[in-house]
Amino acid sequence: MLRALGRRVPTNLRTIRMPVTRSASRAAAAASTPVEDQVVKTPRTNGKFSKREADDAGDVPAPVKKPRKKTTAKPADAAPPAPAQSVAKAVVPAIPLGEPAALVPAVLTFSFEDAKKHLISVDRRFKDIFDRLKCRPFEHLERVDPFRTLTDSILGQQISWRAARSIRHRFIRLFDPSLPEQLEDHQTIDFFPTAQQVASIDSATLRTAGLSGRKAEYVLDLASRFADGRLSTQKLLEADEEELYRMLTEVRGIGNWTVDMFAIFSLRRPDILPVGDLGVQRGILRWFLSLHDPSYLVNISPQKLPKPSSDEGQGDKVEQDGAADESEPAAAGPARALSPDTSSTLPAPEIPATPANKGKKKSDDESAMPPPFTPSINKTLNMYARGEVDVPPLPEGLTPGALKSRLDVKKKIKGAILTPKEMEELTQPWRPYRSLGVFYMWALAEGTK
Repeated sequence: MLRALGRRVPTNLRTIRMPVTRSASRAAAAASTPVEDQVVKTPRTNGKFSKREADDAGDVPAPVKKPRKKTTAKPADAAPPAPAQSVAKAVVPAIPLGEPAALVPAVLTFSFEDAKKHLISVDRRFKDIFDRLKCRPFEHLERVDPFRTLTDSILGQQISWRAARSIRHRFIRLFDPSLPEQLEDHQTIDFFPTAQQVASIDSATLRTAGLSGRKAEYVLDLASRFADGRLSTQKLLEADEEELYRMLTEVRGIGNWTVDMFAIFSLRRPDILPVGDLGVQRGILRWFLSLHDPSYLVNISPQKLPKPSSDEGQGDKVEQDGAADESEPAAAGPARALSPDTSSTLPAPEIPATPANKGKKKSDDESAMPPPFTPSINKTLNMYARGEVDVPPLPEGLTPGALKSRLDVKKKIKGAILTPKEMEELTQPWRPYRSLGVFYMWALAEGTK
């Protein structure tokens, strides 16, 4: 423009420097490099260098890219994250099985006939009961895996049988993912993980099966004791009563009530008295009240007897072990307050499917429960009246009137209907076979005239 005006450009204007751009800097750097040292690299058709080309380019600066903003949006075709349980499936089956558990043999350590004769000799009403209703724990004998049974007990604490059945199946599938996801009604699974398998996983994996944090800790504690030998079938069989309770109550989540049930239904010990079970307390109270007050009638309702796992479809399972750590008396637990007349049992071992029983349905005779009945009391009362048999006295402080008032839930003593001392004194004549009498106490109900 200045030239167009015919003027000469001042010398000082020629030295004015313009702002240097990034592209200009790159051009200047290239110009300062000798031609023979310059290597021209041509990008591929997609405008990018391959890794090898980039390495050959040496100090040629890579194009600067602006950082992309992070977004939480997911592509429409992105696969959803795998559930936590699928992770456990990939890890758990690789755990060694460990040694198979020794089973409690399907035999009794005492004479069942002698036990029946003894109970009938102290109370003739027992004869009518034995004739009409089997004493299932001591007549229906099966081999038992203690670890499996105690684990089932923990899994079923404080929940209905349906929830317990579902959680138990998901727990088993952690160790055998080939099992069906859904368990059909009345379908049984013979597989159960060993203590070594369970002890080798963590609490987080167990929780994917629906266990609470505490139950996961309880199961792991139990498994570790069986895995390292602190607990074993042999030790449980050989332990006396005091040692049995000590070994098992050291396990987190297992208290005296659970040990009582395990001793009766799994070890089949003949002289166990669950003093903390409200169902047993109420049954004993009714049994002896009817003996001392003929106007009070009782009957036996088989539907109220504890049911094994194979009978699960017939009614809700009563919650177990009210206290989380069972440090308080079992009778004070909320589970017993909810269900004072009945009590759940540790599930009986499931019968494996065999060619002989596969697909077989129970006949009407096998599945039908006998109707309620009233134990014959007239002969017993007449024997007492004739002086042939002494009427066992009631414990000090108990009268027929006091027993009647105890049946009112509001009259319970410190959460119990009968105290442990009162139960011990009332059932003293049953010894050493109190377990058999206790089984029928769950079935006692108030009779009608």
